[in-house]
Amino acid sequence: MESTIVSTKGFNAYFGTNHVVKDVNIDIPQNNVVAVMGPSGCGKTTFLRCINRMHELIPGATANGTIMLHNENVYDMHPIFVRLKIGMVFQRPNPFPNLSIYDNVIAGYKLNGIKLPKEEKDRIVEHSLTKSALWNEVKDALHKKGNFLSGGQQQRLCIARAIAMEPEVLLLDEPTSALDPISTSSIEALLHDLKKNYTLIIVTHNMQQAARVSDRTAFFYLGELVEYDDTKKMFTNPKDTRTQNYITGRFS
Repeated sequence: MESTIVSTKGFNAYFGTNHVVKDVNIDIPQNNVVAVMGPSGCGKTTFLRCINRMHELIPGATANGTIMLHNENVYDMHPIFVRLKIGMVFQRPNPFPNLSIYDNVIAGYKLNGIKLPKEEKDRIVEHSLTKSALWNEVKDALHKKGNFLSGGQQQRLCIARAIAMEPEVLLLDEPTSALDPISTSSIEALLHDLKKNYTLIIVTHNMQQAARVSDRTAFFYLGELVEYDDTKKMFTNPKDTRTQNYITGRFS
């Protein structure tokens, strides 16, 4: 029996009076990859950003309902603690341009005022870059700035930066949409490895990607969670006609 790590009950999100996520109830099992898919503007990214409370950073944005991490409501926790436990990787690779590869990986500790001895920093950097399948490519250039890295390498550096904080959950907002097919393939292989240690929730427009990388898929439409099921089941036998129409390309 899989244990649930993130669950939402009656969750809603708004931009001002615009109701963008509507009464979402979902249970996300530990060490799974869950794909969140649906047409543009259907609430996918907003829902993702609510899970680690980044939604509320936008002026006029509000939310209600519950999002539980294990047995604790993230809206009762300090936002910084939430973001340590639930890391985020964005659509475009965004390493800090003025920092070395080494300092990029441990940036979260510096930003949160956490002081570490050098040996511990060295351990975290090597561990995180190894976990993100980047160590062998950059181990001799740790103190160079990351702007010589390819787009795919930069995105893996951003994943290393997120996992350096030892989160339990990683949120990935279309992490390969700005990458070429080869880089996309390497990130997808990495996601498969990462789920041994983390729970991954990935927003994707790419149905083939959802089918390749995820254990379960959630289909959003006009702010509603229309369907949530085992990925193979959803792609071969969706229960809702709206899911079927989306999968078969009748609307996008």
